[in-house]
Amino acid sequence: MARPRKFDETAVLDAAVDRFWTQGYEATSTRELAESMRMTLASIHNAFGDKRTLFRRSLEHYLDGSLRARIARHEAAPSPAVAIAGFLRESIERSLGDGCRRGCLLVNSALEVTPADPDMRDFLNAELTTIEDFFRRCIVAGRRSGEIPDGIDADDAARLLFSSLLGIRVLARVRPERSLLEGAARAALASLGLPPMPDS
Repeated sequence: MARPRKFDETAVLDAAVDRFWTQGYEATSTRELAESMRMTLASIHNAFGDKRTLFRRSLEHYLDGSLRARIARHEAAPSPAVAIAGFLRESIERSLGDGCRRGCLLVNSALEVTPADPDMRDFLNAELTTIEDFFRRCIVAGRRSGEIPDGIDADDAARLLFSSLLGIRVLARVRPERSLLEGAARAALASLGLPPMPDS
């Protein structure tokens, strides 16, 4: 009979996320993960498999508590325009509030993935696409409600907001300047005829 697990899965995944987020996938060794997670290498292997599988599981854990939850929360906003502006505002505040300048684990991972790992690339692309899809749904809903001009192409607008967000997250790692990040967001919103972000 298999022994029950004797660890808190949420706690050990939080620890793995923190290590991967701080150091990146390639620079993180399995021994460092074991130290952070307070597990033996054998226990990690039995519970999560190899480092790559643990990384994928850690990313899922991070996304459940971060990006996916944020999209659901902002999509429940009073209006699509408010949802878009609020999502950008929160992304900026999260970037500026991180003294370690870690950025977004999903974006960092996309920058680190190589062509030699198409499965991971496809997984990351699918997750990043959820952000673009969120913006697209908001644009379509905003056009229906009259908040967003009819002439705005939903696909192009979603791509612009998506690329602006990625740029903000990357820039924040090396130039965490409020004026720079807010200026990029304001320009993207204004070019689409959207109202400005709420004040910080």
